[in-house]
Amino acid sequence: MHLTDDCHLTYCMNVHPGEEWADQRRAIVNEACAVKAALAPGRPFGLGLRLGRRAAAALAAPAALEDLRQLLAAHGLYVFTINAFPYGTFHNQAVKTSVYLPDWSQRERLDYTLQVADLLAALLPEGVEGSISTLPIAYKEPPLPTASLARVCAQLADAALHLRELERRTGRLIHLGIEPEPDCLIENTQECISFFEKTLLPLGTAWICRNGGLTRQQAEEVLYRHIGICLDTCHLAVAFESLSGSLEALHRHHIRLSKIQLSAALETVTSQQAVYALFPFARDHVYLHQVKIRQPDGTLEAWNDLTPAHLTTWTARTPRRPCRVHFHVPLDFAGHGQLASTSALLTNDFYTMARRCGARHFEIETYTFAVLPPALRSRTLVENIIAEYRQVLGEWEIGKPACR
Repeated sequence: MHLTDDCHLTYCMNVHPGEEWADQRRAIVNEACAVKAALAPGRPFGLGLRLGRRAAAALAAPAALEDLRQLLAAHGLYVFTINAFPYGTFHNQAVKTSVYLPDWSQRERLDYTLQVADLLAALLPEGVEGSISTLPIAYKEPPLPTASLARVCAQLADAALHLRELERRTGRLIHLGIEPEPDCLIENTQECISFFEKTLLPLGTAWICRNGGLTRQQAEEVLYRHIGICLDTCHLAVAFESLSGSLEALHRHHIRLSKIQLSAALETVTSQQAVYALFPFARDHVYLHQVKIRQPDGTLEAWNDLTPAHLTTWTARTPRRPCRVHFHVPLDFAGHGQLASTSALLTNDFYTMARRCGARHFEIETYTFAVLPPALRSRTLVENIIAEYRQVLGEWEIGKPACR
């Protein structure tokens, strides 16, 4: 939905299961339209599509694309952002680290992303920018060899050139947002900045100069215009990063905020009681749930996943330490007992700063709804999405600040 003339809010449709375009189409007709009816009757309502490889390939057929255009027009919907992070299956079976495949050193990742970009260019309303979120290059283990990192930069540069050409032909500006995540090649703000300035710019601009016929300055402008960051607030919170500090640092280094995904992490303090509270979450075998425990000196103890085996290492003698878990919980989850949520970080001040730093796309993302413990699934999925919108809109409306 339009929050202001150039700011848009949606929810990520990766919460809906199904890898085929027909599955996503049904989700638009059934769930997304129900959310719109509750929140924006009679007004345009933005969609955050999730298109995996199979759905993107199906939608590339002219008849399917035209059907989607007609569907959007009939229901007062528009598309401004697409999640192109998960390439393959994302629901109902173990995903874990396979979600990072193919990584950005592999040609399949580039080809798929360009296909998604072409679809978004064909769907974007006039005057609306488009954003595509993608993975944080690769999972950290095993480390990418130097040669693979060079291919990463060449492919990102190729993607930037493709987006430049799309803008020239269609007038639609689209940017690709790399999404930092714990335990990945890019997992925090400093690694974002370091990757852009020490790796992508030197290698990417050299590739564009050789293959795109541009000057170095022009090549840098293409990269800064079309490659940015998708900032996931859950991921930053798990790393105990300051959301405002991250926004300011990225803005100071002229890195585009392509999209902000609004999500909340689980928060607790290490204790035997916390073990009991977290066990229902540790039973999920679908997604990866990285854990960070902050020590008194500020360093972080890291677990690669929330598992019963890890939890049993906490005993009554374990010192009480702040702990955050990469398990997306509903934005209006206030916590209970030993468990809290980082959603309290998403204040009106945060939204105001995000807009001042250039963010225009905001996307609610709680893809874990189907694997939440039963106590957190007392509502239907549609009711849950509506409640999350109202949580965001409640903070956004405080003081009614305008985009600028």
